[in-house]
Amino acid sequence: MKYEKYSISGSESKWRSYPTPKLYSAMMQGVETKKLPWTHRLLQCGYQNHSFTPEERTGEPWFCYKPKKLPCSARINHAKGGYQKGLLIGEEKRYFQSEVNIKRPILPSSSSYITVEPSPRAATPLGECVRGTPLVSPSGFYSQDQWMSMTCNIRRFESPARITNCLRRKNVYLFGDSTVRQWFEYLTEFIPGLKIFDLGNPKNIGPHLAVDLENNIMVEYHPHGPPIRFNTVSSQDLHYIANELDEIKGGKDTVITITLWSHFSTFPIEVYIRRLQNIRRSILQLLGRNPDTVVVMKTANVQALPGDVSLYNSDWYSYQHDLVLRKMFTGTNVAFVDAWEMTIAHYLPHNLHPERVIVKNEIDVFLSYVCPSEKR
Repeated sequence: MKYEKYSISGSESKWRSYPTPKLYSAMMQGVETKKLPWTHRLLQCGYQNHSFTPEERTGEPWFCYKPKKLPCSARINHAKGGYQKGLLIGEEKRYFQSEVNIKRPILPSSSSYITVEPSPRAATPLGECVRGTPLVSPSGFYSQDQWMSMTCNIRRFESPARITNCLRRKNVYLFGDSTVRQWFEYLTEFIPGLKIFDLGNPKNIGPHLAVDLENNIMVEYHPHGPPIRFNTVSSQDLHYIANELDEIKGGKDTVITITLWSHFSTFPIEVYIRRLQNIRRSILQLLGRNPDTVVVMKTANVQALPGDVSLYNSDWYSYQHDLVLRKMFTGTNVAFVDAWEMTIAHYLPHNLHPERVIVKNEIDVFLSYVCPSEKR
């Protein structure tokens, strides 16, 4: 990544000055129905015309403005709005110009090709992928579109039968944003026996459920709680990940993957830290109840930077969040899928939703922790 110093300073000042440049709304249904603005605060709101609704178990301070005649329980959905405009003033606009200092390719100073020759020394054999192994950088590289980890032996799940054999008799929970929903979509498209049970929810939102009755496999996808930039989602379908983890018994046949980062980029980093602290606490409690539970954290990934994304949701923001996530879960018995390096190292253009070949490699890394050997 290459960012001008003043671009970063300008972005960070806007990030800190505004509670959120992203707008949210909710529908209240009761005696009267109104669409109302939502926001996120770290401080409690005590005004009469506000409804401060800290989540009871996590204390997450998400609140809404509401009509005096309706209770907070009248909220029926959550939706994203637009972005606040006119945040850049004066000279600040100079540092956010397309093809000038944004979306400008960095050309090689010499040859644009690199020749890789075999090492004269024999490579050290890698062992099985083990949870609790700390991330290293670089964490790997691509060879013929296959991710080669620097820390463990990545198994290749090239056929539906191999994935089915790995996941047999397992409950798989995917919590987070649309980048982990891609895993749900990959698995249900690739494995013929894994059938989607239609819950009636929009494809791009969820929650979703898939089952393979013959092999006793269940895969669930759940979006994380607010803030989340979805068009419209039922309030009853948005749950905090920490609370979901508290309801899972766990065990050797329970597999959990968690990712959250992109939807927090328009908030101060303290909001993200608080959310991860709650999730970390619930993970440690779950592993205390059942240490055999497999928990995998998927990191952020790089993305394209069209339009105002460079100001509101750039890779620089994502990188700050990614550093926090790595630090927060270092020393815990969880596994990592390093989506950041897996996307930045691939030759395909950056995309918020990586292409199928990258998702396939993410799945291979994930399953290598679930089933590090043929013996499962």
